[in-house]
Amino acid sequence: MVISVTTVIRKDAERFLRELKAHYGDAWRMPRSNYLSKPDFVVVDPKSGKKTKVSFVSLDDGEVVGVVYDDLG
Repeated sequence: MVISVTTVIRKDAERFLRELKAHYGDAWRMPRSNYLSKPDFVVVDPKSGKKTKVSFVSLDDGEVVGVVYDDLG
């Protein structure tokens, strides 16, 4: 059994996304994605309070193919 626990990261959310996009060729903003119902990360900007949900998307073979994210405001 695999239990997924969301990790909260306190960092500049925009910079975090830029870094992810630099390392992963595909990064999609998908507000209503099922992948974001239990995100891998929630990035909280300590200055603005802005939150961003981030999930890694992979195929059945386990190969990571991209990142899905959405701003929570």
